[in-house]
Amino acid sequence: MGEELKVIVFALANEEYGIEVDKVRTIERMTPITRVPKTPAFIKGVINLRGVVVPVLDLRGRFGLSESEPTDNSRIIIVAVNDLEVGFIVDSANDVIDIDTDSIDSPPEVIGGIKAKYLRGVAKLGENRLLIMLNLAEVLNKNEIIQLEQLED
Repeated sequence: MGEELKVIVFALANEEYGIEVDKVRTIERMTPITRVPKTPAFIKGVINLRGVVVPVLDLRGRFGLSESEPTDNSRIIIVAVNDLEVGFIVDSANDVIDIDTDSIDSPPEVIGGIKAKYLRGVAKLGENRLLIMLNLAEVLNKNEIIQLEQLED
């Protein structure tokens, strides 16, 4: 058996995804987002989270999926990557589970239209449940991190 990995499970366009709990700061309900000019369309803007300005991305837009209007289930998952806090808009955040690192396979080239570089792998949970593990470092690649850091200034 591999190590146990604690993961936050969230949904995007009928697929389940996972982010390691230790990278997640907090999960927030949708809140008004202040748009920032001259940013890519998937960067929705910034929110004021308890006095801290946090850039917010729409993960659907980031992955090239069709964007949808937020619902009562929509959440902003605040993650920390390299001392930068960023919010991801997701359709819902459902669960915290433990998965065995041995159950994570390398990602296929494309899953649900999402390029493999954004994915860390696919975890098999039971008979027919798959959890797509995100590679946060790629989801926020260096060029975008530079743009996001400029938003915080």
